[in-house]
Amino acid sequence: MGTFIGHVYPGLFLILYGLYQAIVVSKAVILKDSLLDSSCHPRNKGRWARLWKISYGGLLKMVTGSILIAYEINCIKGGLILMNRELPPRFMYPKQWQHLTMFILLTLSGCADGMSKNLLPQRCVLLEKGTLALTFYVLLLLLTSHVQDSTGIELQTHCLLILVVFLLMLVLTIELWTPDTFHLLLIEAFLFLMMGSWLIQAGFILYKPVTGYPWQDDDISDIMFITTFFCWHVMINALGLLGIYGISSLWHRCYGTSLKLMGSKEAPYHRSTVGSLYKLLQEVDPSEKDDQALLLSKNPS
Repeated sequence: MGTFIGHVYPGLFLILYGLYQAIVVSKAVILKDSLLDSSCHPRNKGRWARLWKISYGGLLKMVTGSILIAYEINCIKGGLILMNRELPPRFMYPKQWQHLTMFILLTLSGCADGMSKNLLPQRCVLLEKGTLALTFYVLLLLLTSHVQDSTGIELQTHCLLILVVFLLMLVLTIELWTPDTFHLLLIEAFLFLMMGSWLIQAGFILYKPVTGYPWQDDDISDIMFITTFFCWHVMINALGLLGIYGISSLWHRCYGTSLKLMGSKEAPYHRSTVGSLYKLLQEVDPSEKDDQALLLSKNPS
C-alpha cells in the first residue's frame, strides 16, 4: 500500500462501496422501505431469481480484499517474511504486514455479509455490523501506529484519514443498537466516500504530485493546503450524495409508476364470490338489481 497504486485501488473500492450504500439508502427512503428487510422479493422467478438475493456489498469486499492481499504479497521481492534469520532476529516489513491485516479484515467482513444474507436462514444484521465495526476498530489502531515515523505532509495527510476512520468507527458502533436509522446510514455512506476519495488524493500528494514537484514538509503553505483540499473533498462528496438522492428520486418518479402498474397486473386478484357479486350488483341498472339479489339469496354459497 506504500505506493501510488496501493492508495488508489483501496480508494476506488471505498468510493464504489460508498456509492452502493448511498443508492441503497436513497432507494429505501424514497420507497419508504426498511433497509433491514430480511425477506428478498426478486423481480422475476426462475433461474435468475437468485441473482437478486446476492450480497453485492459483501461480494465487492471479498473480491477487492483478495486482490489487495495478492497485490501486497507480490510487491515484496523475495516474499513477505515475518522475521529475518539474523541473531537476534528482527521483524521485517512492519507496514506491509499492517496493510495485509487490513485487507484480511476487509475480506472477512465480506464473508460475514455473504453468510448473513445468503447462507443463514434469517439475516443477522448484528453479525454484519459487528464485523464491520470490529474491522474499523482494528484499522484505527493500525493507522495510529502507522504514522509513528511520518512527518510533515505525510503526517498531515494520514492524520486527516485517521479522523475519517475514527468518525466512521463511532457511526458503526452506534449502528449496533440502531441499525435501521436513516441518518446514520447516510453519514456512513458519506464517510466511506470521504475515506475513498481522500485515499486517492493522498496517493497523488505523496507519490504523483500534479505539478511534478514533491510537496515540501517544511513549507507551512503546503501543509495548510492539505487541510484545504480535505475540506473540498467534504463539499464534493456531500454534493455527490445529494446528486445520488436527486437522481434516484427522479428515476422513481419517471419509472416507478410504470413498474407498480406492471406489478399490479401480474399480481393475482382474488376476492370472495359474494363480494364480487355484490360489486356487480352496484354496477347494473336498478331494474335488474332486484332480480339478481333474489338469485343471490337463493344461492346457498
